[in-house]
Amino acid sequence: MFSKNSRYKKLEDVVVSDSEGKQAASKALRRIPEVSGEFLHTVEENDRLDHLAFKYYKQPKKWWRICDANPGHPFPPALLGKDTMVIEHFPLIIDSEADEPLWSEVLADLRAEVGVEQVQLIKEETALVERIETVGSETVTLIVPEYAYRLVVRYNGMNLDTTALVTRMTGLDLEVGPPKPVGRIGKAIIIPPNTVK
Repeated sequence: MFSKNSRYKKLEDVVVSDSEGKQAASKALRRIPEVSGEFLHTVEENDRLDHLAFKYYKQPKKWWRICDANPGHPFPPALLGKDTMVIEHFPLIIDSEADEPLWSEVLADLRAEVGVEQVQLIKEETALVERIETVGSETVTLIVPEYAYRLVVRYNGMNLDTTALVTRMTGLDLEVGPPKPVGRIGKAIIIPPNTVK
């Protein structure tokens, strides 16, 4: 049963069989239409698809048009950065004079946390600095690189939060700076023209 405004109402009726051979009436797959022309909307923190549809089409039920125009985000809330999967960058403060942590153990420990899907260590050279050292009776000047470290963690926001991850990292003797979420806020999405009834 579809409402008169449903995008599925006009689809062909088909009969499908399940794994046990039972047949049921269904609708054919709805193909995502090609979108001609585009207007870009910059995602803001409190955006909702129905509100955007009302703003651009004066019809909140046309939120699916915006989803059709942005097929790279198959889960509608992800289009606005409200996906259950969260990506955050955790900057690490590593003393350049101390030995680096055993990264393989740190990464394995974090990956074992329920809800963590992926962990990546990023080590970037930030500068070259002069260091004066005495070797035997000679004083030498060394040019050594300085590095910035960060962990990029992709996790299920229904199982974990930033505080729990920082606590886990601190328990691994890591000093963590302020985390930076990677999201959709400030990024553009396509608002297609209102051509489909």
